[in-house]
Amino acid sequence: MQRTLGIAAVVLVLDQISKWLILAVVMQPPRRIPVTDFFNLVLTYNTGVSFGLFQGDSPWRPYFLAAIALAVVAGLLIWVRRQPVGLLPYGVGAVVGGAIGNVIDRMHQPGVVDFLDFHLAGWHWPAFNVADSAIVCGVALIIVDGLFEGGRKSKKESGIGR
Repeated sequence: MQRTLGIAAVVLVLDQISKWLILAVVMQPPRRIPVTDFFNLVLTYNTGVSFGLFQGDSPWRPYFLAAIALAVVAGLLIWVRRQPVGLLPYGVGAVVGGAIGNVIDRMHQPGVVDFLDFHLAGWHWPAFNVADSAIVCGVALIIVDGLFEGGRKSKKESGIGR
């Protein structure tokens, strides 16, 4: 559990520092900053969930979305406590840190602060942030753990391979 909470704390701190830098330093005034031919820094506020889905301006929406995120965090922490091996603690830590970082935005900003903007050959990915990146990487680790580590765990538990 210590690994999971440690990773969550690192992700949360990096996410909040990056968002503070964007809001207080880089985007004063807000603008689009081209960095490469395929990457810009921008400032957007996502009031919805992944990829801007379920956006709206209802006054209860941030609290509802925050409550769902915190319920998922609680469920993941209970799950990883029961299975603290393999890649799972790292993946869950990344997801938990990212989710809490975005919840903080929902409570203190007009929406989740997104600022990384990638585009290539007419294809444009929705802007995202460090927390979103951690969540995606964390989910990937959880999937890899389930696909590869899970088989080894069940073999060891059943006595196969001794």
